[in-house]
Amino acid sequence: MSTQRDTSGKDPVRVAAGLKATVHNPNVSEEAKERATDQLQHMQGGEVDPSNSDSRRILAHPPPTEDVSLSGNQRGGYKATLKNPNVSEEAKEHARNILEADQE
Repeated sequence: MSTQRDTSGKDPVRVAAGLKATVHNPNVSEEAKERATDQLQHMQGGEVDPSNSDSRRILAHPPPTEDVSLSGNQRGGYKATLKNPNVSEEAKEHARNILEADQE
């Protein structure tokens, strides 16, 4: 019997948010917290720090796998990300990669 639940058809961002809430809830057993952490690792294909809010962005915006051109608003949003001092370097690098892929 597998402890992994079928999450097909569900929004992976919301599933990850629920799993993170489980990990941080003091009323949840250690066993449930371990299962939630394992499920997060399975969803993201590797090591996961449940306290890291970047996993939401990773799930919400996976890297493009096909040739998809950006709209003007999307391109402008990524350019604004590069100039915003409140944005992490990781997010800026992601925006650079998206903009470079769009130019090709």
